[in-house]
Amino acid sequence: MTATDSIFNRITIVGAGLIGSSVARAVRKYEVCETLALVDANEAIISEARDLELADEYYTDVAKSVDNSDLIMLAVPVGAMASVGAAIAGNLKAGAIISDVGSVKESVFKALDPLLPEGVHLIPGHPVAGTEQSGPSAGFATLFDDRWCIITPPEGADEAALEKLSALWKAFGSRVEIMTPQHHDLVLAITSHVPHLIAYNIVGTASDLEEVTRSEVIKYSAGGFRDFTRIAASDPTMWRDVFLNNKDAVLEMLGRFSEDLTALQRAIRWGDGDALFDLFTRTRGIRRRIIDAGQDDAAADFGRTHED
Repeated sequence: MTATDSIFNRITIVGAGLIGSSVARAVRKYEVCETLALVDANEAIISEARDLELADEYYTDVAKSVDNSDLIMLAVPVGAMASVGAAIAGNLKAGAIISDVGSVKESVFKALDPLLPEGVHLIPGHPVAGTEQSGPSAGFATLFDDRWCIITPPEGADEAALEKLSALWKAFGSRVEIMTPQHHDLVLAITSHVPHLIAYNIVGTASDLEEVTRSEVIKYSAGGFRDFTRIAASDPTMWRDVFLNNKDAVLEMLGRFSEDLTALQRAIRWGDGDALFDLFTRTRGIRRRIIDAGQDDAAADFGRTHED
């Protein structure tokens, strides 16, 4: 795709962290717009982004950055959506598309919809991709390649705007899925949010144990705990906002998890080996299905390389 047949004339990305900088790199790599603007309120971050040459224009003033933009992609913590929406509302041109990359969708729509002027198309989205790293240097253009991007258009959303947003993510190599915001939040609560909460909790528990020193926790970290720490290293601001803004779905899934955990405790206490074996066999099958679906690979030791 070239600039002459690009999807948008001007794109503004708000937020230059891992996802925002990856979107910027993908925009440049696949030439989906003629002009790319990148904005971050943190001067040090936008200076780093400028050094990395991630965009054509750079701003710390979000209101100025959206002038004449066809697409504004909000890559900020979910809790900041309302303040950003209020700041840009008066500078949006008619027909502009507002989307985002947040892990919660219903609260994003509720935060932004009352603030935006008529004629602007709000279509939230969520690329299901990321790493535990953060900042402009952590991003890479292929982050979204062969990953799902879930788009959650409101009822009656403009079809042309939805088609253009879908085309953008497909140009990045993503597989696009359309669903309601409510269903997205329930699905992500069990596939992403609760696993992160468990990781944060178990790493915190290990750190707090009085009879096991922190040095021993680090020194003898086996595969299970080590991989929990990777998840628990994710951006704390982003995940704080995720749990506060998807609390109903997360609490519902935590209730189900607690019930299943109680059943597992009972099986261990009473020596019910058959129940344990059946559970572990079923969960092993889920792992194989994830690999078969192309959402991970079967490389030994979670893809870690081994020197001869």
